[in-house]
This record gives sequence, structure tokens and C-alpha cells, in this order.
Amino acid sequence: MKKQLGFTILEIFIALTIGLVLFAGVMSIFVGMKTTTKETSSYGELQENGRFALSVLTEDLLRQDFWGDLTGTLDLAKLNGVPVAPGNDCNGGGVNNASFPAAVGRYRTIWGATATAQANMGCIADAKIGSDILQLKRVISTPLESAPGIPIANAPSGKYYFVANQNEGEIFAGGGAVPDLDVSRVWEFQHHVYYVREDTIGSNTVPVLMQGQLTTKMNFEPIIDGIERIKFMYGVDTNFNGVVNTFISANNMTQNLWDGFNNARILAVKVYVLARNVQPDPKYTDTKTYQMGDELVPAFNDNYRRLLFTSVVSLHNAGIEEWPKT
Repeated sequence: MKKQLGFTILEIFIALTIGLVLFAGVMSIFVGMKTTTKETSSYGELQENGRFALSVLTEDLLRQDFWGDLTGTLDLAKLNGVPVAPGNDCNGGGVNNASFPAAVGRYRTIWGATATAQANMGCIADAKIGSDILQLKRVISTPLESAPGIPIANAPSGKYYFVANQNEGEIFAGGGAVPDLDVSRVWEFQHHVYYVREDTIGSNTVPVLMQGQLTTKMNFEPIIDGIERIKFMYGVDTNFNGVVNTFISANNMTQNLWDGFNNARILAVKVYVLARNVQPDPKYTDTKTYQMGDELVPAFNDNYRRLLFTSVVSLHNAGIEEWPKT
């Protein structure tokens, strides 16, 4: 009969040591993979939010100042009527910058400013100071139809509309018959305002991109979380040759430039969107600076990751004083 022997103390310690080394290696790989996954998810969130915000702003800018079949610029002289100003109307800078054209000054269909206070335009009470505000007016690209190719006779309630032919138009509230204009079509009227505000969620502050939209009044809704700052540089043609001569920030735009006096036109807009993670990462510190147009945003030195997105938008309707007749 053979004598059975167990492990010696030395063998047990050697086995335990090897096991601990292997376990430490596995744990190191696990922690590294978890960290990488968290960082990838974090940057994925930034990419998604930033690109979505850039897309929303770009699409709206592309259609700015579109007025359907009406030729030339929109002003009160070409309109048979405009409604009473809606409740909580947003009135930007200048003498003619509410939702509907007034009898004085040039009607502004694009305008912007950098918020120096939380209250702005008579309709905003919570703007993030240092971020830009953008105001746009237009009609939607597709006219309303009761059937394919057949103009609508009654406009749905709850919104404003624009009926026009090549020579005249009228802005009116929905809920009744469309005003009678010869050879005309109807479009939904849009007045949008964009800005950034900060919401407090628990102990965390979350920046949010807000959109104001005219229905029967100006209504504001958060559309994208994690947008910390927006900025716009306006590309101005100062000698009417169809080429942008310079890009100017909202703070440096003059009244004549906004109103297109002295042959000045805004032909393009550079859009900057600074996206930030909603949740901080204690293991990360943001020490980068961000160039947004003519402004260098200093390092935040906090625990949030950020990405800067930018795009240049050509304003297709900016140079059109009159649509070609066929």
C-alpha cells in the first residue's frame, strides 16, 4: 500500500501566489475594459448630442427667410394683413423684430445675440450667460394641401399660416378659411428661437439646448441635453458681390448689417456647438481650451468631457431679392 502525501506549506504558498498574480491580471484587464467602455460610451453620448444639435440648427438656417411663392423680401407693404402679436412674443433687437412684420424698419428674419443676462427678448427668463441666442423666421418648405396638388381651403387651428402668390401675401391664424388670394398656396409660418439654459437635476447641473416655437404663442421646450454653449459667426457680404468678406460675431454686428443696409447681406453662418457629458467622471479632468469663432473659451478644469462641433451654413435665400418668373 502506497503512502499518500499532501501538499507542503511551501507548495500551497507558491500556488496561492501564482493564483493571486493571475487574479490580479484578470482584474486589471476587467478594470481596463470597464474604463474603456465607459469612455467610449461617454464620447458616443457627446457625438450623438453634438451632431444632433448641429443638424437641428443647420437645417433651420438653411431654410431661413423662405416665403413660398412671394418674390423679394417680406415686408408689410406686400402683406394684406398680419395678426395681432401672439402671447409671450419674442422680440429681438431692432425696431421690427417680433414674430410678424411691423410698419417701421426692415423686418428681420435672422438675428442673434450673446446673452449677458438671463432675461432676453421679452420671452426668455433663464438663458445661460455667455452663450448665443438665435432667432429665425420662415415658412416650412412644403405647402399645405387638402389632396395632392389641391390647395387647402381651411387651415388647422393652433398655428399661424402664410398664404401668398408672387406679388402679395397674408399671415393669418389657423382655425378658419384661408384668405382669398389669386393663384396662391398656403405654408405654415415658423418663428424659432434657440438658446441654452441650465437645469438642476439633483446635485448636478445639466446644460440644455432650448427651442422656442410659435404656435398660438411662443412655447419653449428642451430638445437636447448636454449642450453647454452655442455660438454663431455671421458671414457678411459688405460690397454686394456675392462673396462673404468677413465673419462677425453677434456682439459686433451693427444695425445696418442686420438690416442689410448699404448693400450688406448675411450670406452664411458659422455654427459652433460645445457638447458636454451630462454626468461627471471623477477620473477625468478637462484642461482643454475651445476656440469658438473669435472667442477662446478657457479651460473648465472640471470632471466633464466635452467635444466642439462646427459647421458653415450657406443661407440659400439671403441673396434672393426676387424669384425668377417663368
